[in-house]
Amino acid sequence: MVSTGVAGRPFDAVLCDLDNVVRFYDMSRVAELERELGLAEGTAAGVAYAPERDLPLLLGRVSYEEWTDAVERGLGEWVSDGRRARELAVAFAEAPSWVDQVVVELLWRVRGRARVVLVTNATVRLEKELAALGLADLAHEVVSSAREGVAKPDRRIYRLAAERAGVPEERCLFVDDRLENVEAAVACGMRGVHYRQAEDLRGALAGMWEGR
Repeated sequence: MVSTGVAGRPFDAVLCDLDNVVRFYDMSRVAELERELGLAEGTAAGVAYAPERDLPLLLGRVSYEEWTDAVERGLGEWVSDGRRARELAVAFAEAPSWVDQVVVELLWRVRGRARVVLVTNATVRLEKELAALGLADLAHEVVSSAREGVAKPDRRIYRLAAERAGVPEERCLFVDDRLENVEAAVACGMRGVHYRQAEDLRGALAGMWEGR
C-alpha cells in the first residue's frame, strides 16, 4: 500500500544511512598501527575503500574474509612485513563500533509517526551486526546493498527503499553523511539531509512533532 501522506506532516518515511549517522567506528588501534609502521593516517582506509576492493564487498560479490585478504595485499605496497600488513588489515576490518544514542532516540521517536528504513552500503554481515548493537528493531525495513546488489548513489536503491516504506519518493526524507548520496536522493524527488551532527537530524524531524 502506498501512503498518500498525512496532513501537517512534511514526509511519511525517513530513509536513513547507518554508518557515520547511527553507527561509528573506533579507529584508534588502526591509527596506532599506522604510526608504528610510519604510515600516514588514513592509509588503511584508502586501501580498504578503494573501489576495486570495496565495491565487490558492498555488492555482496565477495566475503568479508576475501575483502580483508584483499586489503592485506593492498597494504603490501606500503608494508613490507606481511605479518604487520595482516595485523593492520584485520585491525581495520574488525574495528569496534559504537552507536550514537541521540540519533537512535530520534529515530525511535519518529518511528511511530513515519516509516523508518535503514538504507546502507553494507556487507552480508549487516543483520548480525545490527543485532549485536541492539538495533535489530530500530527500523521497519532495512535495505542493504549487499543483499540487493545495488549501492548508493545508484538511484535504484532509493526507489527500492521508498517501495519498501510504502511511500512515494516525494514523501521521503533521506539522511546520509555523504553529499553525493544525498544529491542522488534529491534527484529522485526526495527531501535530503546532509548529516554532519545529530542536530542536523533533529532539525529535519522537527516538523514531525509540530505536525502531530
